[in-house]
Formats: sequence, structure tokens, C-alpha cells
Amino acid sequence: MFDGVEKVSMKAVILAGGLGTRLGEETSVRPKPMVEIGGKPILWHIMKIYSGHGIKDFVICLGYKGYLIKEYFANYFLHTADVTIDLDRNSMEVHRNWNEGWRITLVETGDETMTGGRLKAVRQYLDEGEPFCFTYGDGLADIDIGALVAFHKDHGRKATVTAVAPPGRFGALEFEGDRIAGFREKPAGDGGLINGGFFVADPSVLDDYVAGPSTIWEREPMERLAVDGELHGYHHKGFWQPMDTLRDKIYLEELWEKGAPWKCW
Repeated sequence: MFDGVEKVSMKAVILAGGLGTRLGEETSVRPKPMVEIGGKPILWHIMKIYSGHGIKDFVICLGYKGYLIKEYFANYFLHTADVTIDLDRNSMEVHRNWNEGWRITLVETGDETMTGGRLKAVRQYLDEGEPFCFTYGDGLADIDIGALVAFHKDHGRKATVTAVAPPGRFGALEFEGDRIAGFREKPAGDGGLINGGFFVADPSVLDDYVAGPSTIWEREPMERLAVDGELHGYHHKGFWQPMDTLRDKIYLEELWEKGAPWKCW
């Protein structure tokens, strides 16, 4: 836990429906967010980052093999606790229950739905007029969620994206002070700070900027928000690492063994 960080209470949406084709055999049998780091799905690590800062109400956008994510949480005690199963009495007793205290809404958003469409599909599960966090189901960071939310509330615009230094080449954020002046998805040249996920937004952005299932959040919605002056960037200078390839997974496994820089619990 980060010392002195104020806890926040809001919902966090996690985009967990992608294929993750660059992880090869890992994602032939499971969705990418269920690929394990240190014996736990990367999705679990992301949720622990949020809950370490007080956010324990999650909405998870399902797609490819989403039933495996449902199964994992429906049988969470079987995955995490010691149990005694009495077949004669048809009963199960849970021992040493590590209860995370999470509330998890699992929403089928479609196998082919794009990122913006997945967000729009969970609109009904968000609190009207209250900002919500959201991020991708494949990236870890030692981000201070409380400071991120405070930054979002302070600037008063519709959306905030966490800006990070890339380990590779991703979509570039163009800054004017803290305001995002432009967004280019995967530019040809090096783009400096990039979209690192860990967003905060008002639910109204899903009504005003996302057309439907085929909308890619990183394209028209972010581009229009930037043009309208409604997108600001929170600069995160600490650890950030996506899990795009098997090499990334191996690297994160090595970091977990050394203590995991994203661990805030």
C-alpha cells in the first residue's frame, strides 16, 4: 500500500475481451487477461492495483472465451482457498478464506466488439454523473490511483488518460500543458509519451463520443475529446509494462519473483 494515499470509492471497468494473438499458445485456450503472472491471472493483478487504493467495485467487459473469467470468479474460493469437499454430504467447507471484498459485474460485450463499443455496452452499470476508472486487461503499473482520480477531478474535464514513457512504439499523445491537444494511434516516428491506459472519465463520454460496437476508443473518441479540449493527461513516471508478447509475460514473471514493482497491497 502506498503510504499517505487517500482511498477512493468508485467503479473500475476493465476491458477483458481481446484475443491477444501475439501470446501464441497462452491465448489459444484462455482470454489474454487470464494469462498468469506468478500463478495469478494478470486480470487479478490489475484488480489488486485498484483495490489497493480503495476501488473494489468492478465491471469487466467480456469477449473471447469470457466464460473462463466467469468461471474463475464464480469458483474463486476453489482457486484461492483450502477446501474440504464432502461428496457423501454434497457439501464444501472453505478454510483460510482470502476474501478480497470485491464486487464484480461480468458483462458479455461480444467477441468482435471494439474497445469503445465494449465501454458503451456496460454504460447501464455505471453511476450517472459519477466518474469511473477504466483500463486494459493486459497492463500493469505502480500508478497512484488516488492521485490520478484527484487530478481528474481537479481539471474538471470529461476524460483523463495516463501518459507513460513507452517500452516500444504506441499511439502518441500531443500535450499543451496538461491538456491533450491531439492523439495519433501508432505514428510512424517515436511519439514520446503514450497512452498507458488507466483512464478516468465521466459516463457521458460514452453517450457523446462512442457510436456503437465498432467504435475503437483510441481513435475517434480520443481524437474528438482532444480536439474539444476535454481530454487531459496524467503523467506517470514510474513503472508501466503491457503484456503484448510472450517475452513481456516472461519479463513480468521475473519482476514478480523480485517483488513486483506494481504491488501496492
